[in-house]
This record gives sequence, C-alpha cells and structure tokens, in this order.
Amino acid sequence: MPIDSSLRAWLALSLTNGLGGEGARSLLKALGSPEAVFAASGATLKSIVKAKVAAEIGKGIADAQIAPALDWLEDGNNHIVTLADAEYPQALLNIPDPPLLLYVKGLLNLLNQPALAVVGSRNATPQGINNAEAFSRSLSEAGLCVVSGLAHGVDAAAHRGALQGGGSSIAIVGTGLDRIYPAANRDLAHALATDGAIVSEFPLGTPPLAANFPRRNRIISGLSAGTLVVEASLQSGSLITARLALEQGRDVFAIPGSIHAPQSKGCHQLIKQGAKLVERAQDILEELGYLAIPETAAGAVSSMESEPALLAHLGFDPVALDTLIARCGLTMAELSAMLLTLELDGRICVLPGGQYQRIN
Repeated sequence: MPIDSSLRAWLALSLTNGLGGEGARSLLKALGSPEAVFAASGATLKSIVKAKVAAEIGKGIADAQIAPALDWLEDGNNHIVTLADAEYPQALLNIPDPPLLLYVKGLLNLLNQPALAVVGSRNATPQGINNAEAFSRSLSEAGLCVVSGLAHGVDAAAHRGALQGGGSSIAIVGTGLDRIYPAANRDLAHALATDGAIVSEFPLGTPPLAANFPRRNRIISGLSAGTLVVEASLQSGSLITARLALEQGRDVFAIPGSIHAPQSKGCHQLIKQGAKLVERAQDILEELGYLAIPETAAGAVSSMESEPALLAHLGFDPVALDTLIARCGLTMAELSAMLLTLELDGRICVLPGGQYQRIN
C-alpha cells in the first residue's frame, strides 16, 4: 500500500485517544474520509462525537506516533489495510464492528479467501490437539483458510494442521504485530508469516492486555463462514467466539467428547443450544455446501463458459463474496472480474455490505 497522506490520516484516526470504532465510522459516514475528519471544524466534529473526542481530533497526531507503523511497512511482507482498500476482508464488512484498519504480516490474499475458524481450549487434551490438527488439515486441503488465535492448545494445533494444506492459515492476535504472544509459539508465528498471515487491529507496541483477546475474537469469527469449537470448558473464551459467530450470522460447529471431560462441557452446551455436531471435516464442508474444484478444471473453464454457472451459484437471494467463492471455487481475481462483467451487463447488482444479487 503506498505510504501517502491518506494512509497517514487513517493511522492518525486509529490512534486518536478516546475515539472508538463506532465514533470513527460515524465520522467517516458523515465526512467521507479521514482527511476530511481532520480538516473539519470543531463545531462539525462536536455534532458527531463527544466534545472531548472532538478536541483530541483537533490536536492531531504527531508524526512521531505514526512513524513506527511507516517504518514497519518498509518490510515488503508487512501491510496495513484500511476500510477503504480493496484488499480489506469483505467478510468483515458484514459484522457490526469492523476494524478501522488491520496490520497484516504475510500473505495479503488470504484475507479474502473462504475461511473457517477453528478454536478451543488452551489446555487441550492430546485427543483435542489431534482433532484440531486433523480437522484443520482436511479443511485446508479442501481450500478453506483456517483462522485461529495463535494461543496454546487448540489454536496452535489448528494453525499447524492448516499450514500443511493448500488453504493455509491466518492468526488473529491481541497484540501489536511487533510482538509474539505467547513466546512459545515464536516458530509457529514465523511459519505463519511466511506461508500464512498474522493479523491485528492493535497498533504496534500493544502488549498482551487481557481485554484485547475477547475483542479480537469477533475478527476470528467474522472472517469465517463458520466456527468449529474443538474442545472448550464452560468458562472457555472459545464460547465467546462461538457466540459472536452466531450474532454475525455464521454457522457454529462442535466436536462432542466424553460426558465426564471438563474440556467437552462447553462443546456439549453449544450442541444443546443448536450448534452442529460434527465428527469429520466432511460434515462441515457438506453443511457449508462447499465443493472443491480441482485447479486444472477451474483453470480450464473460460469466463464466458462459467458465467451461466456463476449466475446459478448466485441464485436470486443476496450472497456475500466469501460465500460465493466457497460455492463456485474460483479465485478472488477470477470471481471479481466475472462479477464486474455481469454488473456492467445489468445481470447482477451490488448491495450494501458487499453482497451481490442476481437481477431477474
């Protein structure tokens, strides 16, 4: 992403004291861009946000506060993606509180790949570790990117399994990307930075504060078509991720276990509440209607030949981009080009929230 005045303004907005996501989105909706926010009068700002926040915006952000992020971007493997960028995850546009911007280390294209969250206990049993690795490997081999939180236990196992498949893996963390937490997962983090991605909404230098981890969970579930809970006690943070997934309209899956095991009680509670019981990765793929298309077959279909098939996948109900990718098996680039052609031909329309709908 070019380091220009626009990026500086986005960074300044994200670093403004007291300005949360809701306030920032209100300002952007009213004024159009971060540059316009900082150019607005105090009276205009006070009509949108509280006076104290308006005063902070009026002070501006010193270059010294933005410099670490700009220096960090000099590494070609590091990226900052804002709400205004095409690379911003389309799935996150459909959640109530999308991050203003994301710091990304690794493969940027993974942000818009069909994904499934795999989460669970930090104190997982050996069976839980094996299940997380095996399920994640199978999901990744089917083309799904596995999203988790880089924690001990199930999270780490999910990342390891997923890195072995074609879908790769994304870790959503609760610290700045200049820190690795927990330190024991340093080697795994380096592998993700090379063959997957590590993502955070928190500025560089942010320590592992307890309040940040439940907040990052909405990104784990929001990026994903569904959330699989492998093992969880009744007090597990994984249940927060599952609840957020339901609130975001995503599917929730759970692996059952022994009725005597504390690590299974959270999964059993989710199943009682309507989560889908799964025994194999194929159960999830079938529930999502996900059909993996071999690369050779996908590459051999011309856009003219595949447009009728794409219209069939669209149907007549609004559909999100990540869902459409999962249905048709095309790459983001192939699908975007075809959708643009169909839109220009008046055969589909683009709805708020990044959804698409076929026009009868």
